[in-house]
Amino acid sequence: MHAMVVTVDMEAGRGDESVKLLQEFTIPAAKSLDGFVRGAWLRASDQSNGRGVVLFDTEEHASAAARVAQQGPPPGAPVTVRSVEVFEVVGQA
Repeated sequence: MHAMVVTVDMEAGRGDESVKLLQEFTIPAAKSLDGFVRGAWLRASDQSNGRGVVLFDTEEHASAAARVAQQGPPPGAPVTVRSVEVFEVVGQA
């Protein structure tokens, strides 16, 4: 199993918009990707940045998802992508 980890910067004062984008665009898009297993999306308490950790069944599927994520959100979105990385999952609890 492999994980795609996406780090985003969030615009101040647009927290509600970022959650709406996540629920209506990002999560459905992630779930539709080949090899999707599950994901968790995290937001810092000051709402300045967030992370998405999305698990895929293979490295190939995680890498393909990373290429999609690197394109970033739609224009005018309240978040910008800072980084996208793929990791091998070596443990779970």
